[in-house]
Amino acid sequence: MATTLRRATDDVTASHGRGVESRAMAGNGATRSWWGWGTLEEALDPAETDALVRRTAALLPDQDLTAHAPPTPTDDLLPRRRVEPPASLAELCSTDPLDRAAHTHGKAFRDVVRNLRGELENAPDVVVRPRTERDVVDVLDWCSSAGVAVVPYGGGSSVVGGVEPRLEGAYAGAVSLDVTAMDQVLEVDRTSRAARIQAGVLGPHLEEQLRPYDLTLRHFPQSFAFSTLGGWLATRAGGHFATLHTHIDDLTESLRVVSPYGVGESRRLPGSGAGPSPDRMFLGSEGTLGVITEAWMRLQDRPRWRAGASVHFGDWDAAVEATRLVAQSGLHPSNCRLLDPAEAFLNAGASVGGGVLVLGFESADHPVDAPLERAVAICRDHGGTLAEEPRAGAAAGGASTTRDASTATWRSSFLRMPYQRDALAQRSVIAETFETATTWDRFPALHAAITAAATSAIQEVCGVGVVTCRFTHVYPDGPAPYYGVYAAGRWDGLVGQWDEVKAAVSEAIAGHGGTITHHHAVGRDHRHWYDQQRPDPYAAALAAAKRTLDPAGILNPGVLL
Repeated sequence: MATTLRRATDDVTASHGRGVESRAMAGNGATRSWWGWGTLEEALDPAETDALVRRTAALLPDQDLTAHAPPTPTDDLLPRRRVEPPASLAELCSTDPLDRAAHTHGKAFRDVVRNLRGELENAPDVVVRPRTERDVVDVLDWCSSAGVAVVPYGGGSSVVGGVEPRLEGAYAGAVSLDVTAMDQVLEVDRTSRAARIQAGVLGPHLEEQLRPYDLTLRHFPQSFAFSTLGGWLATRAGGHFATLHTHIDDLTESLRVVSPYGVGESRRLPGSGAGPSPDRMFLGSEGTLGVITEAWMRLQDRPRWRAGASVHFGDWDAAVEATRLVAQSGLHPSNCRLLDPAEAFLNAGASVGGGVLVLGFESADHPVDAPLERAVAICRDHGGTLAEEPRAGAAAGGASTTRDASTATWRSSFLRMPYQRDALAQRSVIAETFETATTWDRFPALHAAITAAATSAIQEVCGVGVVTCRFTHVYPDGPAPYYGVYAAGRWDGLVGQWDEVKAAVSEAIAGHGGTITHHHAVGRDHRHWYDQQRPDPYAAALAAAKRTLDPAGILNPGVLL
């Protein structure tokens, strides 16, 4: 039986300055950074900053590590507003300079640098925060009739230009449609393990509302604290878990979407063969076909048992082969993350010749000692050795009982990486990532091509730098390698330098059969290579759907099409 929850009645009016103050707060009361990742309170402290600067100076001894502070957003720093919302929507709208600045870019390296440099020429004219689905309909009606572009916005954690009003065409202006006021779990079906959830809910608040039912969505991207359910759905986001339910697609039961054409909702079903899936059209549509307002999501019982281990390898090829066999074993580890030697050293503090494979298992039903032991045996057959003996047992309160030193160090570094990236960007150091996916048979050639392209581009435009690789997800038919670039930059040329490196590696990905993105979406930054990847008949069908659902072409123009 489904339980209906009381809808929150808090007044989240976002008019002008009040909107900045009320909605700039993270769920724990901390203050969101307008220019960089996360919250001001969680940014690197002086000791962390000093340690990072020392490590960077050792890696890039000739780098100018002078720190650059972000500017204060003012009307003078932002472009002149071009449109005024109608009086009927005024109480939902903010034109405060800080609010407009915070909704100009996502959180990619190039976004952070442009914020630091005060380059906010693509700022939205108005930030609108709908409180109900009816508000969304009214905003789309206004913008369609007035020729105003609408950029749907959740947590703003896009790293591909997906939330930036970087427009081409004769639009009267741009609205950032921030849906985070729509943040409630509306119904829970405990029997079917599903819930109806508003799209604007941030990850921690979502899990907080599910906890009384002893349920979890079990979707934890690195951006979990600062991204929304709607954002995960619109970008086909990948979570932390390496096998089985890796993408939000796998957890979606049905969607409710508002477009200028009308409101549509798919039927709740565990599966269906009735034609092409209507949900699949909107999963990954990045707000260009409609605004996702609600979804029924498949939930999981909260895990009770966890087990894990870190396996060290002296040879990279052997580490890859062992990882492939674990992925194809049917053991389904929750974590199967392979770090190459550079990644293992920089972010896990481990000195190895071939790499470190971080393994983890969990279950709500039974102990997981046996599958861990089998996975470790597979690794040992390929020269793997354990950093420490694995431990397993019940997990109290969701805390892992099985974290060895290198795993704990890497996990901590993983959560702090975006803050470290911001500190490096302030000091003119290029620190950015990109990801792809390919089949196991193609991985060696793809990996070699990407590494060569990145190394060559870094040497040409930066002089010196490092390329790292890790697997974030693995499938029976292939891995999803995720690369890091750390290179010397120039304060007056950081964005251009990174763009050259990104173009070089993207050409290598496209030329060797990889996908331009595994879980970071297309946005505006990947459009050129996405156009090459998708089949022409599908592109024509997508364009036709766009014309039908959004006749005025106002929804996130420039994304996908």
